[in-house]
Amino acid sequence: MINRFFQALCIAASLATGSWAIAKDVSPSHAANANADNTAVNARDRSGDSATSFDQPNNKADIDLAANVRKAIVAEKSLSTKAHNVKLIAASGVVTLRGPVDSAEEKTRVDALAASVAGVSRVDNQLDIKQ
Repeated sequence: MINRFFQALCIAASLATGSWAIAKDVSPSHAANANADNTAVNARDRSGDSATSFDQPNNKADIDLAANVRKAIVAEKSLSTKAHNVKLIAASGVVTLRGPVDSAEEKTRVDALAASVAGVSRVDNQLDIKQ
């Protein structure tokens, strides 16, 4: 009984090790995605001087506003994946937009979409253009 358990454990370990080796393999597609790292762009989040997702109020009105702004941005199919995934914080009608987008036009379009949502009084556009 113990011998079979040990065999199963060894097989599981070798499969896990094999999977890890495959996952670590750097393929051309993986290398192309290396530019998706936003560490430098997100440096300001660590400073504590600007709003982060932790600053999103937990009341129904602000949560609903954030959800409606997100829906408006995601519904715009011409935007890039970066633009669809911008950080947004809604607090008392003010929507803060943060993160990378592909172009100045995209930055302007995301701002306009956020501003068009009912309940938004102002947009604080802190989006970065990153190509």
